[in-house]
Amino acid sequence: MIIMPIRKVKGGYKWGSKGKVYKNRKDAERQAAAAYASGYVKKGWQEVLKKDPKKGTGKKPKGSARRLYTDENPKDTVPVKYKTAQDVRDTFASSAFKSKSHKRQSQIINLVEQRAEVAAERAKDSEKKKNLKEAHEIAENAKEQSKRKTERMRA
Repeated sequence: MIIMPIRKVKGGYKWGSKGKVYKNRKDAERQAAAAYASGYVKKGWQEVLKKDPKKGTGKKPKGSARRLYTDENPKDTVPVKYKTAQDVRDTFASSAFKSKSHKRQSQIINLVEQRAEVAAERAKDSEKKKNLKEAHEIAENAKEQSKRKTERMRA
């Protein structure tokens, strides 16, 4: 079975190796949908034409349903700040953070801790470096507390 994806060519978009060049992708998708629907290719056209998310790169790790750099669930988003110790405290005290499950909170804590650590390593200004190190310590403490809570929940 040969799958002919839609590709960008000179003058627009094309489905398949031969045939018409469409001015926009939507028209090329419509052509592909018609071809799959008519039985031209056995694989269902809905699976072939599943659209990538509009945000981010749409890169998808093998074996994963999640796409990198794409906010697949905006309702689950927590605004994160990590530049100073107070920023980290505010992030962990926010209602957006506290309303999440323990598992999701652990992911957010881990993210903040890693970002603060890397930012502290890369900082050139001594004042910024000091602030980021303090922020990293607070996030690290929160991470340890989260680990202890996870152990208690498992027991």
